[in-house]
Amino acid sequence: MLICPQCGRENADDARFCGGCGSELASPEPADETRKVVTIVFTDLVGSTSLGEQLDPEALRLVMTRYFAAMQPTIERHGGTIEKFVGDAIMAVFGVPTLHEDDAVRAVRAAVEMRDAMAQLNDELVRSHGIRIATPPA
Repeated sequence: MLICPQCGRENADDARFCGGCGSELASPEPADETRKVVTIVFTDLVGSTSLGEQLDPEALRLVMTRYFAAMQPTIERHGGTIEKFVGDAIMAVFGVPTLHEDDAVRAVRAAVEMRDAMAQLNDELVRSHGIRIATPPA
């Protein structure tokens, strides 16, 4: 129910003008929407198409699952939230749901740590599958 600020009459929620005095009714702002500055970390693998040609589908799925599992804790430890895993890509957001003054710094620290985690993961992948994976250089 919208209340007219001019005459105090109650109006339907979808009314644009007051039925009593004709004054324009203000649209209520959604209470749960806020504007935030966030930082996004996006990364994908270099040469994932050729990797898919080298490995059978089950092995590729195992490698990708291992990659995502190695990167997720690093992102979350720095306050990031995984927005999605798509194909060979990871998109993480810093500043949602909790906004921090240093979200951009947290994102950079997570990216550096992800690079280090990638080195450890590659040691495992060389032993288990004879392959290495990489992300584009910064």
